[in-house]
Amino acid sequence: MPTPQVETVTIGELPCWRIRHRDAELLVAQQGAHIVSYQVDGQPPLIWRNEQAVFKHGKAIRGGMPICWPWFGNLERNPESVQAMRQSAEPAKAHGEVRTIDWELMGVGEDDDALLVEFIQPAAEGNLPGWPHNVGLKLSIRLDEALNVSLVTYNSGDEPVSFSQALHSYFAVSDVRQISVKGLEGLRYVETLENWEELEQAGPLQFASETDRIYLNTPDMLSIVDPQWQRKIHICTSGSKSAVLWNPWTEKAKRLGDMAADGWQGMVCVETANVLDDIVNLAPEEMHVMAVSVWAEPI
Repeated sequence: MPTPQVETVTIGELPCWRIRHRDAELLVAQQGAHIVSYQVDGQPPLIWRNEQAVFKHGKAIRGGMPICWPWFGNLERNPESVQAMRQSAEPAKAHGEVRTIDWELMGVGEDDDALLVEFIQPAAEGNLPGWPHNVGLKLSIRLDEALNVSLVTYNSGDEPVSFSQALHSYFAVSDVRQISVKGLEGLRYVETLENWEELEQAGPLQFASETDRIYLNTPDMLSIVDPQWQRKIHICTSGSKSAVLWNPWTEKAKRLGDMAADGWQGMVCVETANVLDDIVNLAPEEMHVMAVSVWAEPI
């Protein structure tokens, strides 16, 4: 196997790594262990890179694959057991603490025909602001025929911990108005834009307006069907039974200072998650792995 090429680059204020493996290129920022983009040569991008993203210390990067942990979204929307883990009077950041701090690159190595990239978050071991719990947190990226990402949480403390989480994946599409997401048919979902009402999905999901839904008891496989690009993106998950589907559409995109006014057209979020009743509860010395594998094939 050709030796992987690893290049250190700086984007804005943030150090990043550009990693080439065979015919694929991965870009990862040290802040948040944030996958910025992933693309196979000769194909459209798989993970959407937001060209208007701001690479600034302490600011979350929009686009790519942010890590939301140890809570997802607004902390106050999380179950009581997740809220109780935080011990601070300061307002809680959206999507937790780890997406806006640096992670430590443990190494880049080979495993047969695959490439392995591993990060750890030392601050999770008792030093996250307002979250004084001793937890080992690791992000593993494996590149073979697919992009495989695993978020590993190990409770190394002596008390139980509860958390919600997500790999907030932005997928590149030709035009969100022309795609559909299959695998959600018949599922219950929470419509967060309509008073968090619980509804049922009829047929594949198509997009005609701002979308922000939490799907419950999701299957292990969802697919984004993109007729214009003549491909299907497969999203295979484990350790997760909820998925968040999001697109800001026209008006909200205009209000986002770090997205082009038409940026919503080229992306859709299908987020691998543990949220609402699907949170994770770990006793001391227990481990949880939430993983997603992503690849595309022609229609």
